[in-house]
Amino acid sequence: MNHSIEILNSIVSNIEKVIVGKRKAIELILMCLICDGHALIEDVPGVGKTSIVSSLAKSVNASFKRIQFTPDILPSDITGFTMYNQKESTFEYRPGSIMSQIILADEINRTSPKTQASLLEAMEEKQVTVDGVTYSLPSPFMVLATQNPIEYLGTYPLPEAQLDRFFMKISIGYPERSEECDILSRFQTANPIESLKPVADSDNILCMQNNVKKVHVDSTINNYIVDIVSKTRFHSDIRLGASPRGSLSLLRASQAWAFYNGRDYVIPEDVKYMSIPVLSHRIMLKQEAKLKKILCEEVINSIVRSVNVPVVDKYAKK
Repeated sequence: MNHSIEILNSIVSNIEKVIVGKRKAIELILMCLICDGHALIEDVPGVGKTSIVSSLAKSVNASFKRIQFTPDILPSDITGFTMYNQKESTFEYRPGSIMSQIILADEINRTSPKTQASLLEAMEEKQVTVDGVTYSLPSPFMVLATQNPIEYLGTYPLPEAQLDRFFMKISIGYPERSEECDILSRFQTANPIESLKPVADSDNILCMQNNVKKVHVDSTINNYIVDIVSKTRFHSDIRLGASPRGSLSLLRASQAWAFYNGRDYVIPEDVKYMSIPVLSHRIMLKQEAKLKKILCEEVINSIVRSVNVPVVDKYAKK
């Protein structure tokens, strides 16, 4: 475990050479990666959404593709297509942009629902089906989608089924004044991402994905997770609560956070810490709540505070 934690800290430090003052966002994205999940990065333009994804791909020495989503992009541009080879008299598969380990789905809400849906199979089953033939995607595989939360002109909101496929929703936020000054200094002569070197590889990531699943979760923690998620389905401000996939994601995220912090067992604080990034995008507020400017994050926080915190005996984990 110690070796894995060293690798994770090395990846975070490597990305911080490019992204200044956003350690929490970097850690959450890394948690998505070692949980074999996908991330939705929602924030205003220019805060480093694309840079953080590019830096991650370089840091783990993974193949990387950026898909710029526009209204005219087709599903076949993403999944690939078959073409008839006259010389060989056969149909050949031409891979699409999805055939890579780390995918940046840039401005995903600017394309049509039909094209958005082309990602569903890839995100859930790590494969694409073209003309009845299924093609496996490389491992590890991760989609990091970006969207702008304030610019709605010409956008197509992601449907609930698509949002539920994302393991976490992450916000980067504006830097502090001192951090922004540091950014200017670092980027004054060159972009630091150009000189970024790998500090891990695919084997390291796959090994950590396997080890995260071995982190012990006490039955009281399972009950705690279910209690939190169940309350999202009956809350007075929520129109649509989190699904069982949300419970599974919160479980796995809690295991990853425990693993990252050097523990082989989950504690309630792991669940609390991960509840907002894992659940906030999986609920839909009622119109009355939106008019009151209530945020999903505030609702999740209130639910977590209302649930009794279990006492876990770490020595009883075997």
